[in-house]
Amino acid sequence: MATDTEKISQLKSSVANLNQISESEKTGFVSLVSRYLSGEAQQVEWSKIQTPTDEIVVPYDTLESTPEDPEETKKLLDKLVVLKLNGGLGTTMGCTGPKSVIEVRNGLTFLDLIVIQIENLNKKYGCSVPLLLMNSFNTHDDTQKIIEKYSNSNIEIHTFNQSQYPRLVADDFVPLPSKGHTDKDGWYPPGHGDVFPSLKNSGKLDALLSQGKEYVFAANSDNLGAVVDLKILNHLIRNKNEYCMEVTPKTLADVKGGTLISYEGKVQLLEIAQVPDQHVNEFKSIEKFKIFNTNNLWVNLKAIKRLVEADALKMEIIPNPKEVDGVKVLQLETAAGAAIKFFDHAIGINVPRSRFLPVKASSDLLLVQSDLYTLVDGFVIRNPARTNPANPSIELGPEFKKVANFLSRFKSIPSIIELDSLKVSGDVWFGANITLKGKVSIVVKSGVKLEIPDGTVLQNKEISGPEDL
Repeated sequence: MATDTEKISQLKSSVANLNQISESEKTGFVSLVSRYLSGEAQQVEWSKIQTPTDEIVVPYDTLESTPEDPEETKKLLDKLVVLKLNGGLGTTMGCTGPKSVIEVRNGLTFLDLIVIQIENLNKKYGCSVPLLLMNSFNTHDDTQKIIEKYSNSNIEIHTFNQSQYPRLVADDFVPLPSKGHTDKDGWYPPGHGDVFPSLKNSGKLDALLSQGKEYVFAANSDNLGAVVDLKILNHLIRNKNEYCMEVTPKTLADVKGGTLISYEGKVQLLEIAQVPDQHVNEFKSIEKFKIFNTNNLWVNLKAIKRLVEADALKMEIIPNPKEVDGVKVLQLETAAGAAIKFFDHAIGINVPRSRFLPVKASSDLLLVQSDLYTLVDGFVIRNPARTNPANPSIELGPEFKKVANFLSRFKSIPSIIELDSLKVSGDVWFGANITLKGKVSIVVKSGVKLEIPDGTVLQNKEISGPEDL
């Protein structure tokens, strides 16, 4: 077996010949692999973990209200840039192209809603908040075409690409493209922790600083709750916090999400992968770790520049094993949330659940397209008619996985204001104006087709065939 030193020197010479990527990408990649091979400690010492105080994870309702003077608000907003992580494809939902172009509601896509929100903000306060989209090589070309339709809006849209790294063959640590895999399968985008060096390497960071911008609000493009919040921005500027992670109370659906801890005097993200096996159940419990990371992040631009230039952002490495044409490969990734421990005066803010509304599957689309939400000025707002603060739990079978199939199986989205839980499995078709209440389970056997008639009301029912309707 080659030693780690031999692996690295072999890797350097292989990577030097990869003409598809830039010098900064080559350097970044070799550095990431070197850190991985050196086996930097990933796990934490459990006994050193402390629950963060309210100074470190600030309750949202203690934030000062924003200045009433619109001129002051404009000054705040003129320091802000909105960045959406736009590197993901819609493949898991059966769509081609960037995930951000899936239609969410009223024929509008994630990207449409984001643009409408920022347009309204710019119009209301006379400010110029720009939108940045961090694409990956998977989404770049499509995104460039899509954003042409916004050319007449009052919003500057900038795009840049995150790094493109070669996948590593697990056996010998040789880059897959060096073995003839030169198509897209040979490469990967190294996680959203890459946002910081990519902002710098693309030239966007310096350009924004020269325009007087101070903070970036970064979030996943599929989180409909990640809208600009003036109270948070105001708090960070006043208190000179270089980094803020929005966290929100955990429910049983979020047990795997990363949480914030105090560790050796610093605030730090704790992910499930760093938890020793014997403590995993404790990590998942809602009693001890009550909050989780929404991946809505607010970061000071000057601080990003300082830390990237000093090569100080050495976030925990997440090894992600994959297989390409039968070859076992490894892609090494980092997460933006893990950078919190490198910034000065970093905090979390414990925000309302409404700021975390991700659409990861068709079951989430059912929620946001239903009467549980309304659309106002590009904002998806929860219907106050629902008294239960939690959303219903929804489990849809594989027949509903792809967006096109999901849409074809509903004549219209049912009313779910009084629904607690829904489970659907099998060849089920919903008519129009159906109402679901309480706990509803519709599980039909293979070979049975079930059509639920228009106007049906189902309350606390278990249905396994037409005879149960």
